[in-house]
Amino acid sequence: MNILRYLAAAAVLPASGVFAGENITYFHDGIPLEGYFETVENPKGTVVVVHDWDGLTDYEMDRVNMLASMGYNAFALDLYGKGVRPTNASGAKAESAKLYEDRYLMLRRTLAGIEQAQTLGDNRIVVIGYCFGGASVLDLLRSGDADLYGVVGYATFHGDLSSPEETIYFPDSGPVFIAHGGADMAIPAQEVTDLTNALEDVGINYEATIYAGAPHAFTVFGSRNYDQTADARSWHAFSEFLQDAL
Repeated sequence: MNILRYLAAAAVLPASGVFAGENITYFHDGIPLEGYFETVENPKGTVVVVHDWDGLTDYEMDRVNMLASMGYNAFALDLYGKGVRPTNASGAKAESAKLYEDRYLMLRRTLAGIEQAQTLGDNRIVVIGYCFGGASVLDLLRSGDADLYGVVGYATFHGDLSSPEETIYFPDSGPVFIAHGGADMAIPAQEVTDLTNALEDVGINYEATIYAGAPHAFTVFGSRNYDQTADARSWHAFSEFLQDAL
């Protein structure tokens, strides 16, 4: 690794567990949800973070802090409900399945988080999702309603890119950022191709990069799948995407 790549990789690492933001309880259809936000002075825009199947954890809070340090208001939403934080794979599978089986509920929970993020004071929003959260982001894109909530861009990191039947994409949607691991055994590379073909067909601006050797969940700090180089490169590319979108 050359010195420039090393510095880029090192810069992406957060001070894990050191959080300057706040937890906040909000509601969807009477169900309490608990998100995490951080605001900055003179924000460049707002970034909404959608968690993976583990629910909202320190990982998403770290990303919120990183985004705030870059000059953005940031909000990690909650799709599961206040206090619903799976502690193992079977619990995460069960909670995510509830929303996979009711995609409309997942969409409404996502929009509830975006509405909460709007209270941060800047309505220009980019939404990013990790793994399971990537499905939420793409459902939002496919809904055609996101622009009503100030959403101007969408991003997925090692996300679920599969499309429900009879999917429709709207040509006037904001740009899409896709970061995928070349060694991802959970999300087939064909899903990247199918998604980019669909976006190409309707003229949606997108950026898709496959990172060689990177496994599924390659951005998750401290995990056995973490790939520092792919994480640093994808975060740098996403940073440029943010600047263009906002």
